[in-house]
Amino acid sequence: MGSPTTEEKKSLLKSSSSVSNSFGLRSPSLNSVRLRRIFDLFDTDHDSLISVDELSRALVLLGLETNVAELDSVIKDYIQPGNDGLTFEDFQALHKSLGELFFEDCAGGDEDENGNQDSGKQEETDMAEAFKVFDEDGDGFISAKELQVVLEKLGFAEASEMARVEMMISSVDRNADGMVDFSEFKDMMKNIALK
Repeated sequence: MGSPTTEEKKSLLKSSSSVSNSFGLRSPSLNSVRLRRIFDLFDTDHDSLISVDELSRALVLLGLETNVAELDSVIKDYIQPGNDGLTFEDFQALHKSLGELFFEDCAGGDEDENGNQDSGKQEETDMAEAFKVFDEDGDGFISAKELQVVLEKLGFAEASEMARVEMMISSVDRNADGMVDFSEFKDMMKNIALK
């Protein structure tokens, strides 16, 4: 079986997302430390490798349904010979490749002849999709409880203490209403991206 084509990779990842592919690996703020933390969360058996099953389970927890056979086909090119899964370095290479695969055309500013959105509009759409992941009840605000649910799904220890979750909310809550609205969320994401 040959290596998956670019279109096969895009197809798999588009079909695997119930929110959209924009929730994927777009954020430039995923520096090495953050990426390592994600790797460690996905590596549930702590063997320093992420198997296809571990990656599939992590994606399902995030609400991204996947076909294990297709996922295996996409990532097997990144797994070093003799390994049963992705090392951290393999995971970094996969992350970089997926970022280039999806966002190679985002350098332009205006719509092209095919009517594709410019990067500013795409970024706004991406942020709206990410916001929807946290705003589970769809009321336009992220409450501390909603943030706690997402942090729990991702396996973050901070989720166990509501006081810590409320502190995270208050750190970006400019109008002090106890919730994060879309404008506050965008500002937070832009600040993260600049760090």
